[in-house]
Formats: sequence, C-alpha cells, structure tokens
Amino acid sequence: MARVKGFRIWGVLIACVFWISSWVMAPAAWALAQVSLTDLSYEECPTELAEGAITSGGASRPANCFIITGNAENKTGKPIYNADIFGRVYDANDNPVMQNRTRLGSIDEVPPGVSDFELRISVPANQPTPLKLKQFKASGFTGTVRR
Repeated sequence: MARVKGFRIWGVLIACVFWISSWVMAPAAWALAQVSLTDLSYEECPTELAEGAITSGGASRPANCFIITGNAENKTGKPIYNADIFGRVYDANDNPVMQNRTRLGSIDEVPPGVSDFELRISVPANQPTPLKLKQFKASGFTGTVRR
C-alpha cells in the first residue's frame, strides 16, 4: 500500500514538472509580435473589385469599396505571420464606419523592416467621405501558425 502511494506521489510530481516546463518552453508560434502601421491612406477600389459590394452583418445594404494602404514596420528581425490588423475607421461626421469591430483584416506575412500592405474594406454607401483612419496597429506571430 505504501509503495502504491509513493508511485502516485512521484507520478503527480513528474506531471507537474512537465506542465510547468511547458509554460516556460512555449513554442515559437506563441510569441505575439507587434507591427507598427504608418503612412495610411485609402482610395476607392477598382471597378472590378467594387462591383456588387454589400455590407456584412444582418441586412445586406449597398456599400462603397475602399483599399487602405500603408507601411508595416516589423522590428523583430524575423518574419511575422498572420498579423491581424486593428483600427478604427470614421466617416466625415466622425461616425464609426464599422460598429463594434476593430479587427479589420490580416497580413499573411510581414518581413523584417518596412514593407507595404493593403487592406480592402466595405463601407455603407450612406456614410460620407472623407474617411478618417485612426489607431491602426497589427500583431502576429514570429513562428508558423496552422490555420
């Protein structure tokens, strides 16, 4: 009986050591890296992309298509994968274009240094331009991410 109890204690201790060490030695994909987004601008989509644009959500309504462009700066020295783009887009009257939504899209790969990016968004047709792009940033992983 005492032997069984001893094995049980050692088993629990070994399991705890593995569990704690898994936190310390996390895979590289867990390393979330920040990307600065600068020099933001936008333009209307080419007609072949804009044709039939509608808003997302419950009711489909006519929308205007825009391409947001800018520079993505990766200071990590390693490629960043699957970087989610966050930001706020306002119309000419300072009304939010996308209610309750700050994730706007993603960049598949951001190489080290400064690179260009673009992002397509749909804006309800009844919201006036010019658009205001605020608080843009991105974050992704320095390791490969399975999707």
